[in-house]
Amino acid sequence: MQNCKKCLLLEAGESVTYSEIMQYVATLDKESLCDENTLKQRLAVCKACDNLLSGMCLKCGCYVEVRARLAASDCPDADNKRW
Repeated sequence: MQNCKKCLLLEAGESVTYSEIMQYVATLDKESLCDENTLKQRLAVCKACDNLLSGMCLKCGCYVEVRARLAASDCPDADNKRW
């Protein structure tokens, strides 16, 4: 059986890692974060991307659940910006 790698950390059952990331997100300046609708759109795009592996972006190594929350960030795929 092959494991699906196209998921976010919370969906992958990585609860310890996910909780640590959410603790980090809680320390960020709220002014630097995007709105909830933008976050949902970005995460949906990341979930459909071939560069997502167990919650991490293979293009830059970030946790997409952090990068997608940052208002000033963008998709790290220089060849095919998705958001």
